[in-house]
Amino acid sequence: MSIATTREDFHTSKFFAGIARGIAGALLFALPMLMTMEMWELGFYMDRSRLLLLLLVNIPLLIVLSSRVGFEETSTWRQAIRDASIAYALGIVTCTLILIAMGVMKQDQSAHEMIGMIALQAVPASIGAMLGRSQLGGKSDDETNQGTGDDDDPVREKETSYPGEMFLMAVGALFLSLNVAPTEEMILLSYKMTPWHALAIIAASLAVMHGFVYALSFKGSHDLAEGTPSWHAFVRFTLPGYLVSILISAYCLWTFHRIDDVGSTQTLMTIVILSFPGAIGAAAARLIL
Repeated sequence: MSIATTREDFHTSKFFAGIARGIAGALLFALPMLMTMEMWELGFYMDRSRLLLLLLVNIPLLIVLSSRVGFEETSTWRQAIRDASIAYALGIVTCTLILIAMGVMKQDQSAHEMIGMIALQAVPASIGAMLGRSQLGGKSDDETNQGTGDDDDPVREKETSYPGEMFLMAVGALFLSLNVAPTEEMILLSYKMTPWHALAIIAASLAVMHGFVYALSFKGSHDLAEGTPSWHAFVRFTLPGYLVSILISAYCLWTFHRIDDVGSTQTLMTIVILSFPGAIGAAAARLIL
């Protein structure tokens, strides 16, 4: 894919195709949250400082993510910021239209409630809009002529540094954690679990993460270099990735008031529970992105 550096290089049809994929991605990734009652209520009572922090965290996340899966390939920070702004705008517009269409947002509601609801829902929707290119995008004619293998995929051709790998894991963990962190079931499960359940969940999370990326040969999985011991990937990627998912899970629970005024044992149990889908999201991100 050629990089649009001048007005003449800008392909209008490709750009609007990217916009369409962004809208589709926002719907695909955010629709479960748009239909979740807890997310509607959080838009009303959620602490505004925590909501603002979430919105601010999402901006650099989108900017960095756009360098890999933006609407077009980006070579400058200006282009990355442009793509991130477009993704955020698509998330806001998509969420607003869907919430109105479902009757969740009505004229008699206060601006405070409506703005909070849209702002909160726009975070996963904007991530989905950005991921629309990697998940829903097709190849250009030039790329098709070069072959049909995964090596020609413009999303996959970039080498990723170790910090980049951790960042992608954080994105995946954040996305799946955002889907379930607001629900009451997280708190309920923490009271049902025993320490043995928690240890089993931790073991299952680590096994799923390692299996997704290395052991089970999924499409897009990572192969170890010849001569590399099997434990190397587990220590270098799986364990740090799980730690990332734990930190992301704790942040999401704090953001959504799920661990306010909760005992330390239940807080730890809730984080362990949420880190299970977070770990799956982290592992899947390494395959997808």
